[in-house]
Amino acid sequence: MTQSEHKYSLTTRIFIGMTAGIILGVLLQLLFDDSGDFVISIFGSELSTYGILVDGIFSTLGKIFIASLKMLVVPLVFVSLVCGTSNLSDPSKLGRLGAKSVGLYVVTTAIAITLAMSMALLVSPGEGLNLTTEASYAAKEAPSLSQVIVNMFPSNPVDSMAKGNMLQIIVFAVLFGVAMAMTGEAGKRLSAIFEDINTVIMRLVTIIMNLAPYGVFVLMAKLFATIGADTIFGLAKYFFLVLFVLILHALGTYSLLLKLLTGLSPITLFKKMRDAALFAFSTSSSSATLPVTMETARNKLGVGNSVSSFTLPLGATINMDGTAIMQGVATVFIAQVYGVDLSFGDFMMVILTATLASVGTAGVPGVGLIMLAMVLQQVNLPVEGIALIIGVDRLLDMTRTAVNITGDCMVSCAVAKGEGELDVDVFNDPNAGAKEEEIDFKHFDKNA
Repeated sequence: MTQSEHKYSLTTRIFIGMTAGIILGVLLQLLFDDSGDFVISIFGSELSTYGILVDGIFSTLGKIFIASLKMLVVPLVFVSLVCGTSNLSDPSKLGRLGAKSVGLYVVTTAIAITLAMSMALLVSPGEGLNLTTEASYAAKEAPSLSQVIVNMFPSNPVDSMAKGNMLQIIVFAVLFGVAMAMTGEAGKRLSAIFEDINTVIMRLVTIIMNLAPYGVFVLMAKLFATIGADTIFGLAKYFFLVLFVLILHALGTYSLLLKLLTGLSPITLFKKMRDAALFAFSTSSSSATLPVTMETARNKLGVGNSVSSFTLPLGATINMDGTAIMQGVATVFIAQVYGVDLSFGDFMMVILTATLASVGTAGVPGVGLIMLAMVLQQVNLPVEGIALIIGVDRLLDMTRTAVNITGDCMVSCAVAKGEGELDVDVFNDPNAGAKEEEIDFKHFDKNA
């Protein structure tokens, strides 16, 4: 790492990469159209200057960056959770962790969608709009509670890991860790091995974090080179309402709950969440951001491993407050555009369906639209209405992912404080975790 790179924190470098990517993307869109100004032939395919940069270099590097993050998710979740569970001295603590975590996640999701629908009814973003679409959107059926519970248990844990089914991985890891804790000396020897593996994986997370500014740069450049400003202006009222409610929920609901449940400073939480929030904003995926979220919770917020290894993977799977907010506003918006009056029972059904649908839904980009289709179907609204908001959903997806992972860490801090697993000194230390952000690459230079 060069001397100049040490002058800036990781947060600053990520922000610089994001800003530079946005500027470059906007410039590319202004300077070139899709046909480009210069066309060359490669392997029989004609590519323009615009295509080479956006669909070639930026797209390829961005996919590599996302794949690098996702590469860590399954081993990190499994190993961390096994370590945390096997070290639990009190088996009943696991039940308390699960009850508290799930309870808080469900409560915040219900608050989020209620707040969203209330604001949408107040502002009426769809009133007076005459939007039509010929597009169709297939809806999946919302899962029943019994099906959600059954799907949590893997019949083949190896297959669950290969498919990245997070709830099934969590269940298997918990059972495996409990078995290790009950096995005596053999369990202790195996636990030591898992602890070493966990240390190596966290070091790999740190290495990839140092490459984040470049990954963020290409992701932002590709996005803003392809998204049209006219799409945003056409749905400005809807777009900015969702954005406002997302910010309100993050700064209002999370701050209030953190203060009431722990007495800790919400400002400190938000400051320490900057790196993880920027990751989430860039990737639009709670799952891809999970390695960074776990590093932040442990090293910067002081959440114990036994808590963070359980609450954060669970949160990345079932806690989708940002998505719930989009669904609440979008449901009211689509109903108003199509002139459909929703009853009080319909609103209750939206809250119930959205909360239930969030459980077991993968934390990947675009999943909110799939869940929205379920919600619309439950209240007999045209699912085709989703096509009206697809154009601006990508930018909103980025913001709501940042809200989701902030909620994950808030719940982790609250649960850890209640279980005596939160290091308050680390939480309040503004420099906690700062040393982990930087890697001395001279260590890898044999000539250094």
